[in-house]
Amino acid sequence: MVFSSRSKVSLLFSVSILLSIVGTFLLTSALQLHATQASGVDNTQVFRFNMVPSSSAIKACLPQAQGEVTIIRGKENQLMKVRVQGLAPNAGFALFVIEIPHGPFGISWYQSDMETNANGQGSVSVRGIFDVETFSLSPANSPTVTFAPTHQYHLGLWFGDPQTPFDLGCEPGAPNPIVTPFDGDQIAGPQVLNTSNFPDNAGPLSQVQP
Repeated sequence: MVFSSRSKVSLLFSVSILLSIVGTFLLTSALQLHATQASGVDNTQVFRFNMVPSSSAIKACLPQAQGEVTIIRGKENQLMKVRVQGLAPNAGFALFVIEIPHGPFGISWYQSDMETNANGQGSVSVRGIFDVETFSLSPANSPTVTFAPTHQYHLGLWFGDPQTPFDLGCEPGAPNPIVTPFDGDQIAGPQVLNTSNFPDNAGPLSQVQP
């Protein structure tokens, strides 16, 4: 078979494109494999879920508010990474593991503070038991309260300063800032993000195996 000069050029061009595509694919695959090996994290050991605005008032004053949670399973415990965006800039927040995502919240376990940057973005990492075995209890004859072992499978994030959401207009009709106890000094604002995108009795932590 005899090819014209134009056909030869066209054939060489097609082969060149094909080799380029194959090369790019192989390089991308190698980089992804290297990244997985370098991190030492097996994807089967990772569980991800989102946090959503706690109320219609929060959606109105912070329309871009959202959170992403990554839980990495370890041998003895889990590493929980929480990233948020669309929140109040340069503000403090408090993260809790809670029994149910909305009021009255039930048994609540203070995990960490979090600070946002000028763009309303923030992140924090916490290590502990964040899986289907997460629970709290207060045995009989405890000095304060008594309750049976109770699982907490939800997350909630609160404004650390009551004045912040009030100034943002997140509390329409309220004459004064709303004060809640969800912070280290028990003087906090309302909840801003939670995991109400999961059922009350089947929060995201219930889907994480030890």
